[in-house]
Order: sequence, then structure tokens, then C-alpha cells
Amino acid sequence: MIQIDKLLQFVVAKNGSDLHLHVGRPPVVRLHGHLKPLETEVLTPEDTAGLMRSITPDRHQQELEDVGSADFGFSFQDKARFRVAVFKQRGHVSLSLRLIPSRLMSLSEIGLPTTVESLLGRTRGLFLVTGPTGSGKTTTLASMINYINENFDRHIITIEEPIEYYHEHKESIINQREVGTDVNTFSEAVQRGLRADPDVILVGEMRDLDTMEAAIRAAETGHLVFSTLHTTGVAGTVNRIVDAFPVGQKEMMRVQLASCLMAVVSQMLVPRIDMPGRIAAYEFMMITPAAQNLIRKNEPYRLESLIQMGGKWGMQLLDDSLWDLYSRKIIAVGEMLERAQRREELEQKLTATAEGRKDLKSVGGPLDVSDLNKFQKTVAR
Repeated sequence: MIQIDKLLQFVVAKNGSDLHLHVGRPPVVRLHGHLKPLETEVLTPEDTAGLMRSITPDRHQQELEDVGSADFGFSFQDKARFRVAVFKQRGHVSLSLRLIPSRLMSLSEIGLPTTVESLLGRTRGLFLVTGPTGSGKTTTLASMINYINENFDRHIITIEEPIEYYHEHKESIINQREVGTDVNTFSEAVQRGLRADPDVILVGEMRDLDTMEAAIRAAETGHLVFSTLHTTGVAGTVNRIVDAFPVGQKEMMRVQLASCLMAVVSQMLVPRIDMPGRIAAYEFMMITPAAQNLIRKNEPYRLESLIQMGGKWGMQLLDDSLWDLYSRKIIAVGEMLERAQRREELEQKLTATAEGRKDLKSVGGPLDVSDLNKFQKTVAR
């Protein structure tokens, strides 16, 4: 039978990001963004059930039986930590394990502008890190918390499901609460945490209306709050929060959000071509009085113009970050275009140089929007 220790050791040694264990396939490792099956036997139902039992605490095994899935953190000896999702599909047990990097990166290693450091010294506000699943949001937040922990005397409370990075007390006091183990819900943890004299609160994910309300209220009442959303871009993030509230509360929420939102980082990980691994592309906006006014007026679509004018504060659009990485030959042209917010504009920039036209041709040329429009009109008839 395949041993979980050998699989986890392989993931750590190869610096993989995820390990997938599913019936009917050999173990699959995600390396630098791509899925690679291992040259082993195909997993049977008995294999995945046995692998699950070897690492899953009894409480989570019972949760798997009761509701069909469970999530938890798992320490592999003293070598690494994994975030584990176990679930049932077609009546069989499946597992997905994500490797949590053992070393906290500095903000400069992550690639964030120096402006972020000055924001982390503030005493109130809401700082959001957004992006799709697997885009490195947790790592970015952990690095920010670590920076505060090393440089300021703060009481930090983190609320996570599960706890991924373990932090030690440094200049700050830090308490980490796990949803499902230490507290029932994110919103309850925020509300109760406010009674514990916190300076900084990390909310692992603003996944429901109650958690959003609690996080925004905490930021309004004089705390520095960090959280995540599965959105792309600053405008999309603002819309996602406001749209979560009932119609009668949207206007009030825009006012509250404008007053407490401090900054938004929207990121995604892109495979590198200069070396093995992936690199983050960022959209970053520090909320200025002009941005607050646009949020209050329900004009978040105009925030993009403010980002373009905010270069001296480190602000940048996601497409500009992608273009910079492509121009420095760190990412491939196809990866850039696939993740672009405005693909057509980047294609136009490519056609301005001979090298760009060559690269564009290698991925099939520019997207013919006119043909797409003709097709849509035909269908509409």
C-alpha cells in the first residue's frame, strides 16, 4: 500500500503546492501550477480510505461521515504543514493536501510595494487581499501579520479555518483561533475578539454577510482588520461586498466601506519561464479621499483611473503587473494574455514591436472580437 509519508516527503522535496489522492488515478502532485501524476499504481477505494485515516483526527473523520467533507491543518513531522480537505465523491474518499510554506516571506520577496509597510503601521482600517483560490492570499496575509509582529507592540488575533501558518510571540502578542475548534464561526470570533483588547484582527475569509458586517464594524471602531475575498480587481471587490447586502442596506454599506477601507491587493500566481516556480502578479490600490468619494457615489468602475495615476504610491493595475513580468521575460505571453483583465489592450501593445508580434503569433494571434460580435448577433436573431 502507498504510504502517506513517502508522498508528503516527495511534495516537500520537489516544492509542490498540492497533493491529490483520488480513486481510479495514481497520486497527482501540482508542480509550478501543473498537475503531474506519479508513476505508481492507481489508487483503490481502500487506499484513499486508509490514507485518510492515517492523517485525519477522529473528530474530522466523524465530520466526514456526518456531512461528507472536512477541513483541517496537519503537521508532517517537523518538515512542513499541510492544509487538508477530505471529501466524498461517488461514494469514495478523496483528499487534497496543500503544502504551507515553512518560511514566512518578507514583503519585498513577495513583491509588494514599500507603501504597504507604512499602511501596516496604522491603527485602524480594513486591508483586503483578494484573488482566486490558490493565488497565495494566505501567504501574503501571513507575511503582513509577521511584519507587524516583528515591528510593533500589538495584540494580534487571527481567525482561520484551519490555521495554516503558526506565528510566535515577538514584539506583539499573537493569538490564533481556529473556526470549528476554538470558536464556532468567523463572525462570532470577531465579535468576541473585540472584548479581548485586540489591535489587529485577521479574518481568514469574509465568506458571508455576518462576517462582512463584523469585520467592517471592527475596522470602523478603531482596529486594523485584514481579510480575503475571492474576487479579482479593486472594483470587483467593492461590488462584491456591497452586493452581498440587502437593497435597503447598500447605501449605508457604501458609506461604511468608504470610511474604513484602507487598501486592496488583488493577486494571482503565474508560472515562470525564467526558473521553476510561480510568481505573483498584483493589482494594488491604496484608498485615497478621491477613491472614498467614488465608493460612496457608487462609481467603483472609475477606481481604475485612480490606480493608473497612483504610481508614485506603488499603485498598479493587474494588467500592468502582467505586462511588466512579460517584458522582463519572467512569464510567457500566453500566460499573460490568459489572465489579463483587458486582453485586447495587451494584444495591441504586443503588435507595436516585432518581438511582440512574433510572440502573439505563437499563441494564435489576436482575439478577433469582430467575429465574436457577428456570432453573438447571429445567435440573438
